[in-house]
Amino acid sequence: MGGAPVYDHILVPISFDEEEGARQALDIARRLSGEGTQVTFLHVMEEIPGYAISYMPQDYLDESRKAITSDLQGRAAQIPGGHTVVIDGHSGRSILKWAEANHVDLIVVASHRPGLQDYFLGSTAAQIVRHAHCSVHVVR
Repeated sequence: MGGAPVYDHILVPISFDEEEGARQALDIARRLSGEGTQVTFLHVMEEIPGYAISYMPQDYLDESRKAITSDLQGRAAQIPGGHTVVIDGHSGRSILKWAEANHVDLIVVASHRPGLQDYFLGSTAAQIVRHAHCSVHVVR
């Protein structure tokens, strides 16, 4: 491991719109974990407005949750101590709340690259960096 710190509980929030960042976050989590480290892959399902949900198939949310859970389980299987959690809520606030309630000591989060990519973090990553009660590693 080359002197890298070992964490007890690493949280890797996964957003499926930034696949390269998610792969890099998994790699960072693997490098920073050690024997006994718990690595949680978390996805937050944002609420779909009522007017929009009425146009979707009845089982859309259940099927989406199953597909997301399956994908996360595949990622978690690549790291000893990896497991998955899917929750509902607002991404930034829900990630922070979950991390604090579950004694996470490192969050590895990918940041999408908005227009001025050298100057800004994605909004979720920025919120996590500003408000987390633990260390944060941002993957660009």
